[in-house]
Amino acid sequence: MRRREVIAGLGASAATWPLAARAQQRAVPVIGILLSTSAVATSNRVAAFRKGLSEAEFVDGGNVLIEFRFAEGQLERLPELAADLVSRRVAVLVTDNTSTPAAKVATSRISIPIVFVSGGDPVDAGLVGSLNRPGGNVTGVSFFTAPVMAKRLELLHELVPKPAVIGALMDPNLQPMFQQLEAAAGALGREILIATAGTENEIDAAVATIAQAGAGALFVGTGANYNSRRQLLVALAARHRLPASYHLREFVVAGGLMSYGASDTDAHRRAGHYVARILKGEKPGDLAVELPTKYEFVINLATARTLGIEVPPSLRALTDEVIE
Repeated sequence: MRRREVIAGLGASAATWPLAARAQQRAVPVIGILLSTSAVATSNRVAAFRKGLSEAEFVDGGNVLIEFRFAEGQLERLPELAADLVSRRVAVLVTDNTSTPAAKVATSRISIPIVFVSGGDPVDAGLVGSLNRPGGNVTGVSFFTAPVMAKRLELLHELVPKPAVIGALMDPNLQPMFQQLEAAAGALGREILIATAGTENEIDAAVATIAQAGAGALFVGTGANYNSRRQLLVALAARHRLPASYHLREFVVAGGLMSYGASDTDAHRRAGHYVARILKGEKPGDLAVELPTKYEFVINLATARTLGIEVPPSLRALTDEVIE
């Protein structure tokens, strides 16, 4: 190689060094999403989260990148998956109700912000110190379903007033809700039979037990574990001919009888807003946990007809959506 070609080559390389340094300084932040369920089960929520990000001018694949880790229902994998995302130095971790504890443990030495979307009370669950001032590295959006359990039970009672016993299928990890559910049933003068289940086999057995006990209706609890198994839960209620109440509209779209609760997709959209605020410099401990402001009451009339239930006009007038 001639001397002038060597010099030219060195000059060209030198010219790229400042550009490389500037590119490194402007590294695109990475958002880690850690979910206890599967990609298929959460596709609508991920789409809503991306929408929330884009509304705040953050676009996946553009000025931000998203890395996913799905436990596929194998909850024992959550600590490993959380540690993997932390090792990649993600800018923010997004979690569901079940995966948040693993994320908190993984970030105990490296303070990475966590934004959760939770169906329970985040204070009772130990996720934050308080709703208004979470403190630490955790905040998020909560469905806060406990205050609306009484309303859900009341609507189910009005639609199916005959049976004395209402069966309740609950996630064993959400025990703080059990007493509130029993108190709500007592206020209606109804006996409630609570069965706990986590795995598919346990859920199948628990619903069968509720049906065999003579329950005339089924109250299905909350949680990411149940959300990802909505097809199974709806099918079991149909198999045992149990009028069932759920907390999300998606269960009714899948063939469930009725639901009352906050919008799941809207909660994930607002989580996108929170992640954007943190990427812009706000601290998670200063961001109050967001609570839902609107609840949806949805009834599936086709399912009601299959079960031989006539929806009274008074109850139909309260619905936000009727699925034919």
